[in-house]
Amino acid sequence: MPDLHLTEDRATDAETAAIDAAIAAVGVDPAIVFEADRLVRGGVHRKHDRRHALLPALHALQNTSGWISPGGLNHIAEVLGVPPAEGYGVASFYELFRVDSAPDHDESVIHVCVDSPCLATAEAKIAALEAEGKHVHRSPCLGQCERGSTDAAVFIQGRNGPDSVPADQPDELWELPQRGEPQLKLLRNIGRIDPTSIEAYIGAGGFTALAAAFEMGADKVISEVTESGLMGRGGAAFPTGVKWRGVAEAEGPQKYVVANADESEPGTFKDRTIMENDPFSLIEAMTIAGFATGATKGFIYIRGEYPLATTRLQIAIDASRDAGFLGSGIARSSVDFDIEIRRGAGAYICGEETALFASLEGFRGEPRQKPPFPTTNGLFDAPTAINNPETLLNVLPIMLEGGAAYGGLGTERSSGHKLFCLSGAVARPGTYEVEFGPTLREIIDLAGGATGEIAAVLMGGAAGSFVGPDALDMPLTMEAVREAGTTLGSGVVMVFDTDTDFDAVCIRLAEFFRNESCGQCVPCRVGAVRQHELLVRAADAAPKMVLNGEVQLLAEMDLAMKDASICGLGHTASTAVRSAIDLGLIGSPS
Repeated sequence: MPDLHLTEDRATDAETAAIDAAIAAVGVDPAIVFEADRLVRGGVHRKHDRRHALLPALHALQNTSGWISPGGLNHIAEVLGVPPAEGYGVASFYELFRVDSAPDHDESVIHVCVDSPCLATAEAKIAALEAEGKHVHRSPCLGQCERGSTDAAVFIQGRNGPDSVPADQPDELWELPQRGEPQLKLLRNIGRIDPTSIEAYIGAGGFTALAAAFEMGADKVISEVTESGLMGRGGAAFPTGVKWRGVAEAEGPQKYVVANADESEPGTFKDRTIMENDPFSLIEAMTIAGFATGATKGFIYIRGEYPLATTRLQIAIDASRDAGFLGSGIARSSVDFDIEIRRGAGAYICGEETALFASLEGFRGEPRQKPPFPTTNGLFDAPTAINNPETLLNVLPIMLEGGAAYGGLGTERSSGHKLFCLSGAVARPGTYEVEFGPTLREIIDLAGGATGEIAAVLMGGAAGSFVGPDALDMPLTMEAVREAGTTLGSGVVMVFDTDTDFDAVCIRLAEFFRNESCGQCVPCRVGAVRQHELLVRAADAAPKMVLNGEVQLLAEMDLAMKDASICGLGHTASTAVRSAIDLGLIGSPS
């Protein structure tokens, strides 16, 4: 393959076996394809058909050798027809892949979260692990934010073994704070049925929504979803029915449904709660989406730090396929639909839908310009319906109750039920479900109330904004929070008490965006760095952060990033910091 320019490094037998197995598992023949010097059109298509196996192959190499070795990368490049330089560029993009040098140990790497929910407990956790001789990596948010106030979150990246988190208890039903409460719609199964048993799921009414969808027909399904007023639950709040209608009406021989389960927003863990404890509901909801839009293939793009959720989803997919609910002619119908899981590798930006598509296709997770939109040009340039798990789960009660009935819940512009992620200084951190409309105070009380005097609440995660105690009576609806100048985002409600070091919190928020910017566009790439430098410089000036008139500079950088960045990361990189300044949480007078 003269165009690949491979080095002389060769993969070990163990690396070759692991890589080939991972590539075969996603439907690509690991046999090396040799092509003539003049690459014909068919050869180009073969390369595109194979490249999507790049991320699974890199995961297999990392797990086997503890890093992306040159020899292993050469083998991946040769099998997939990807230039090694491009393979290296993809591998170096992700937090979970080590590309610089071979590890000096044979043990797993322990990732400890240092983001806002775990910031107060992270250093003590790291010191304790290092004292035990463990190999520790300071990590961005691991999606275990409900644990952070007492003990920083940990993710163990296995070597020649599975990844894990210390709190995994796969043989026990999880204790949901609202477990068994009759008003639950999205969390109704959690803590009540075995998440690994399709029999238990069917016994609890599973797949009756799918049967109802088949009975009403694809067009009627979309009409009911539209009438319900269901908006996306990931932050953008785009009408789900409009999205599905766009995909259904788009032309193309292949369409896709994608579950965006790469919830990397600090403070967010609701989708993990769903996938670990009710995976069959996500399978059923995705199948309904496939039927409604005419898609025959679905992908769940799940963040790499969710090993238990990944395992349970795969169990659910296999069991659903065996029972006839996935594959060809599902549930004795003429409908074909199947689902495949793809693991991310630690990149916040891959929560942006077009960056997710690029990652899944085997490229760096960099956002694309829109238009065109995913409804016509999404995954593999095909019409694609992409929603997060929470959004998809709302479809199940809509099928069973009807769009009008479901739309009558909540408020006119915020219909249905919403999941909130409570973390920080609350008595019972966790995932909570409510009908749209309770106040911020009421949702905090639902989590047992604050454990100290509230100084501020971060709404929406790192990309959201701080609000003060005077906002506690704000209704949690999309229209009310918008009027108040904040956001619901992905449902984050992170409570901070008066003992909080807000200088440290805001510096870490700025550092997070500095590290997570994909670097594709200049305003975000430079602006995120300059914002972090400004805050560090201000904090170094005195015991408390002194901004010395640099608030205007920060405002100008924020404006530039909002006006000229390609995606939402740049648009929101300064929002939380600027809200902290406005509330007087940081920025003592000089």
